[in-house]
Amino acid sequence: MQNSEENYLATKKRKTKNNFFYRRGQLQLSNVIGVVLGVSLVLALGAQYLSSKQISTPNTEQIDPTIQQHKKFIKTIAPYAEQMQRQYNVLASISIAQAILESNWGQSGLSKNYNNYYGIKGNTSQPSKYMKTQEFVNGKWITITDSFRVYRSWQESMRDHSLLLVNGTNWNPNQYQKVLQSSNYKQAAVALYNAGYATDPGYPQKLTRLIEQYQLNQYDK
Repeated sequence: MQNSEENYLATKKRKTKNNFFYRRGQLQLSNVIGVVLGVSLVLALGAQYLSSKQISTPNTEQIDPTIQQHKKFIKTIAPYAEQMQRQYNVLASISIAQAILESNWGQSGLSKNYNNYYGIKGNTSQPSKYMKTQEFVNGKWITITDSFRVYRSWQESMRDHSLLLVNGTNWNPNQYQKVLQSSNYKQAAVALYNAGYATDPGYPQKLTRLIEQYQLNQYDK
């Protein structure tokens, strides 16, 4: 009876030790090493995949030079736009948005060569330059040649823009008073178009879109 029990226990022991890691009670070191290497390979491949995903989907703001250029443009002119608001009550968001739209982020020929950020027209008594421009007339865009102011700096251009809104034109001193009386940038954008600052029927929407996209109303006091 005792021998039968000992044989049973020995057989059971051999069965429990006879698997992938053990054979006949002996640890199979090569199998253990193989498993460890396999797990390590899987982990390494997983880490490499995650790393490649991070590299392939970078933050576009960090690598897109256009976005960086736009932010730099805003950061450069915003403090002066705030100053113009304090002095002349012209919303800084409107000053910045118009500068962006009229000068194409400071890249147009008129802005780069002559510091005119607002497309302000000139006359014979002022430093001016004739250049081609587009106007929306009778339901279509046409190209004309007109006289534009030449400035020594973009700051001088921004100040002249504010003074234009404050003093109006030679034929109508109150032409832009509703712009100054506007309580927010949406009203001011519509008032600018209604007062004849631009002929583009989409002008108010373009200004509003720029202000909201770049949160320019944060500069309004």
